[in-house]
Amino acid sequence: MAEKEKDMVASEEKTEETVSGENEEVLEAGTEKEPEEETVSEEPEETEEEPEETSNGEKGGKEKEKKGFRKKSREEKKADALNEKIGELEDKVKRQLAEFENFRNRTEKEKSAMFEVGARSVIEKMLPVVDNFERGLSGLSEEEKEGPFAAGMQMVYKQLLTELDNLGVKPIEAVGKEFDPNLHNAVMQVESEEYESGVVAQEMMKGYTYRDSVVRHSMVAVVS
Repeated sequence: MAEKEKDMVASEEKTEETVSGENEEVLEAGTEKEPEEETVSEEPEETEEEPEETSNGEKGGKEKEKKGFRKKSREEKKADALNEKIGELEDKVKRQLAEFENFRNRTEKEKSAMFEVGARSVIEKMLPVVDNFERGLSGLSEEEKEGPFAAGMQMVYKQLLTELDNLGVKPIEAVGKEFDPNLHNAVMQVESEEYESGVVAQEMMKGYTYRDSVVRHSMVAVVS
């Protein structure tokens, strides 16, 4: 009995070995066939991917071109905005310079006008002094005119007239000139054999001009 059991165990082990061997051969055959199927299946996949890559490349190039165009357009817009801003600032500066030039010219005119007004005021106050010198010198006798006091007054009078002349103050010619209402102020009419009608025969108070404008009219008598 023991020997039969041993024989049965041995036969079972052999059958298992044969089955396992066959299985291994089948598995090896399956593994060997698999790469052939993979190689066959990979070939069309590679051929299918090629056009996709080219289309993607074209799309990428177009997108890059679009992005570049957008960047250029944005830069151009920025440049245009900057140029417009620069133009506005230049116009503003030009206006301010023009306004400043006008202001300077206006202030210069105002200064000159103020100076003219001040000079006229001083001259008007000095003219009565000149009148008093003339009255005082005209009332002196010939002997008194030769004295040192009269000589000193004469020197002061001449110096005063010289300074007024340097400032632009000129006496108005009256006697023997035709009456001019812009220069003369007729206070009376007289008869004269020396002068014709309408001519100034006598000057009672001398008139003066300052820079071609009348400071004081001459008070005269006109022949009727």
